Amino acid sequence: MQPCKQGFAAWGRALGLAALIGWASAAHTQEKVAYNMAWLPQGSSVGVIVAQELGYFKEAGLDVSIQRGYGGNRTANELDQGQYEFGYVDPISLVLNRSNGGKIRMVGALNTRWPAGICFDTRRHKPKSPADMKGLTLGGGSASPVHNVVPAWLELNGQPRDSIRLLRMDPAVVDASLIEGRIDLAECWRASNRAVTQKQADAAGVPLGWIEYGDFGLDAYGSGFAASEDTIRKRPDMVRKFLKASYRGYEYAFANPERAADLMVKMFPVTDRGVALAQIRDMADLLVDPQARDKGLGYLRDDRMRSTVQFVDKAFGLNGKVKPQDTYTNDLLK
Repeated sequence: MQPCKQGFAAWGRALGLAALIGWASAAHTQEKVAYNMAWLPQGSSVGVIVAQELGYFKEAGLDVSIQRGYGGNRTANELDQGQYEFGYVDPISLVLNRSNGGKIRMVGALNTRWPAGICFDTRRHKPKSPADMKGLTLGGGSASPVHNVVPAWLELNGQPRDSIRLLRMDPAVVDASLIEGRIDLAECWRASNRAVTQKQADAAGVPLGWIEYGDFGLDAYGSGFAASEDTIRKRPDMVRKFLKASYRGYEYAFANPERAADLMVKMFPVTDRGVALAQIRDMADLLVDPQARDKGLGYLRDDRMRSTVQFVDKAFGLNGKVKPQDTYTNDLLK
């Protein structure tokens, strides 16, 4: 009987070794991918976070690392330099990168319309249009595109480019400065700092108002997934897998926002769950384009990309240096 037991034991060890080798081989074949969130963890990147936590990337054969970023311009430049495969990039940063010789493109929409606006304390001001903000002070981050966007937006609405006084500030103090009454207006971004501002306003008993640029002529995309042309050319299958898994993550998050907020907190424990939940609900609205619903999530419309690039061109005086068709592709969504 002893030899039989030894035989079974040896067979068991062989099976275990084979399973271990198989697991190691599978793990080895996972393709490494790095994603830059452009800022701290927030609802704008919830689809990527959910895809990671629920194993969608792993199913697709991808080993994805999700990293914080330090603003749109830096993210676009780091993407162009090959430090990341994907980034959450706004069209302004993308166009400016290309105007300086960079080669990155939008490969999937996330904010299908410009997600920014101007917040204010309704006890002090109640603007209904750009004209009503004449002479007021608007605070924005020192490197924020608001300092170029607002003058061009004012001009678009028949107002003098300098009718709103722009103040460059440390991004960390913009929200608090509005709540404390030190500035009249503040830049607010849906699925981002607007939820933070709203939380601070609620705690201070400040009624918060909001005007969206998109309600007054700004027909433009906000941030989306971007990749370098080198990555697109050399690793198209990887790009398709990443996009498919990520949009699957967004769909899950929108159907299960409470669970998605929990997954964000699990991955990034410093995340404020309430703020994250509000940001996720913002994204559920921003990601779906009613005019391209039949195309599926992520589709970038020719007309809106053209309008986006034209606005950026005017805001930054680029004189047609970047062509709309060079800034995006829908080919990897197929």
